[in-house]
Amino acid sequence: MINKDIAALPGHIAIIMDGNGRWAKGKLMERFRGHEKGADVVRDTVTECRELGIKALSLYAFSVENWARPKKEVSLLMHLLERFLKKERKTIMKNNIRLTASGRLEQLPAYVKKLLFPLMSDSESNDGMILNLCISYGGKEELIDATRAIAVKVKRGDFKVSEITPEIFEQHLYVPELPPVDLMIRTSGEVRTSGFLPWQILYAELSFPKAFWPEFTKEHLYQSIADYQNRERRFGHTSEQLTK
Repeated sequence: MINKDIAALPGHIAIIMDGNGRWAKGKLMERFRGHEKGADVVRDTVTECRELGIKALSLYAFSVENWARPKKEVSLLMHLLERFLKKERKTIMKNNIRLTASGRLEQLPAYVKKLLFPLMSDSESNDGMILNLCISYGGKEELIDATRAIAVKVKRGDFKVSEITPEIFEQHLYVPELPPVDLMIRTSGEVRTSGFLPWQILYAELSFPKAFWPEFTKEHLYQSIADYQNRERRFGHTSEQLTK
């Protein structure tokens, strides 16, 4: 069981949805069937997090490295994203969810951007939960893009190099208003972060359930949250400092 008190829950959960292809392969299916099943799990996970009162949910849907996958698979993934945006628009608006996206979005095909940007705009005032889709995303790329944006402003004279603070840097990330990640989950048992939100997960608690993403259930989510609630978060301090 988990403590459902808002103060005890992670404010921002980030998930690397790993294992779609391996799940499909294990069932003698094409890899894409795993992605299709994974899309259903996305819907269930978003709904559960919204009902719990989670403030922000980031999902690693497509990395910059994924563009190097076979063209057929990339095309299928983009059309799956298109289908998700069409199908879930009403649900997102009805549940007061704000949709944001992190990544080099200019690389997305026009038919995806045609759905993504209007839904981001239309849901901008929703304050029930932020759903942040990380698509065409890379952690190094986010830090580089933020640094470039800051460099332009320094050159323009907006501020001096000596005036750059962590707060200023955060203002130039893809979605500046995202709170720090409290809990990062990676499915499939792989124990690495793969460059996912490197600035935001600096002090996140990490959870690595063995279930592939298409197998991920409410129970797996609750177990990761329970593990999070049983940890002492010190943020670089000692236990003694925290109890003073």
